[in-house]
Amino acid sequence: MTQQRVQSATPSPSGAVREHADAASAGKTPRTERGRKTMRAILDAAALEFGERGFHEASISGITRRAGVALGSFYTYFDSKDAVFRALVRDMSDQVRDHVAPGIRAAPNQLAAEHAGLRDFIAFVRGHKELYRIIDEAEFVDPDSFRLHYATTADRIAARLKAAAARGEVRGDVSEVHAWALMGINVFLGLRYGVWEQDRSPAEVADVIADLLATGIAPR
Repeated sequence: MTQQRVQSATPSPSGAVREHADAASAGKTPRTERGRKTMRAILDAAALEFGERGFHEASISGITRRAGVALGSFYTYFDSKDAVFRALVRDMSDQVRDHVAPGIRAAPNQLAAEHAGLRDFIAFVRGHKELYRIIDEAEFVDPDSFRLHYATTADRIAARLKAAAARGEVRGDVSEVHAWALMGINVFLGLRYGVWEQDRSPAEVADVIADLLATGIAPR
C-alpha cells in the first residue's frame, strides 16, 4: 500500500549518477559510466556557476573549471550554455523529487507523507540554495523548462492526493487546485526557512503545516 501511495514519486533507478534520456543535447547522451560521471560533474559545476553568477554572467569556461574537465568534454554532452541550463533545470527538479521520495514512500498515511515531503524539501534546499535562483531565472531564460518544473511537480502532488482520497485518507474532492496550493506552501516555506533563514528546523516547520492540513485555520 505504501508503494502505491507514492508511485509517482519513485526515484530514478540510476541513483547517485542520474541519467536522463534528455539531459544532454540531442544525440549526446553518455553511453559509459565514465561519461555519465563526467556529465554529472558538469551539471554539478553548472549549478554552482549559474547559482553564484546568474545565467548571463555565467560562462562555459567557468563551468568546466569548476568541474575540472576540458572544454571539449563540455561540448561532448552540451551544445551551448543554454543547453546545459535547460538540462540543469530538469536535473534539479529530478534531484528534489528523488530526495523527498523516500520519506514520502515510508510514511504511514498521506498527511504524514506531506509532512515528510516538506521536511525533506527544506533540508534539501539548505544544501542547494542555488535551486531558487536557477529556477527563477528559468522563467526568462527558458520559459518552457520553468513551466514544466512546476507543472510536473504539481502533477505528482495531485496524483498522491487523488490516490490518498481513494483510500479515505484525505477529503474526496481534492483537485489540481489543492495540489498547486500545497506546492506553493512548500516553495515559499523552502525560500523562507531554507534559503533566507534557518531559525526553525525543517521538522518544526513541517509540524505546523501538518496541523494546518489536518485542522485548517478556523477557530478550534
